[in-house]
Amino acid sequence: MAKKAALTKTIHTTVYKSDEIWNVHFGELKRHQGNPGKTDHLFRIVGEKLPYDALTAIKKHIKEKEFGTNGVYIAHDSMGFPRYIGRGDIFARLKARKDAQDLELAYFSFYVVSEKKHEREIETLLIRAAGPLLQFNTRKKRVDITPGNIRDYEAGTLFYERQYKKGK
Repeated sequence: MAKKAALTKTIHTTVYKSDEIWNVHFGELKRHQGNPGKTDHLFRIVGEKLPYDALTAIKKHIKEKEFGTNGVYIAHDSMGFPRYIGRGDIFARLKARKDAQDLELAYFSFYVVSEKKHEREIETLLIRAAGPLLQFNTRKKRVDITPGNIRDYEAGTLFYERQYKKGK
């Protein structure tokens, strides 16, 4: 198996400073010299388990840099468990989630996807992985939901699918 190339983490600026525990920094991962690779990046920007208090500062920074604010997002409770997963305008949706469940939500994660066509697949994967933890997202996660419809993925995707035997 090929060894993954080492990365260098470079911090460019501090986007949010807190009087409490957390500061939020903006940076970049850079490859070491060598073959740049033949695949495109799945994500343009990632932010994981950031404090909700930093939402406005991060939104402002991303808009100043003109990175785009659409993608996939997760709202986490105080223990870090995902409680809501969705896609679209990341910061507007996260603010709406926080307004609706102010006491339950403490952190958020977001992923700005390089190609919009992959947002739905990433959202579907995250929702299925989180399972019953998504107590607030009743529209996308139901008690009677089956393991998933393979048609949730993009055309051209190869798949294995579990099916019930007829008559059982």
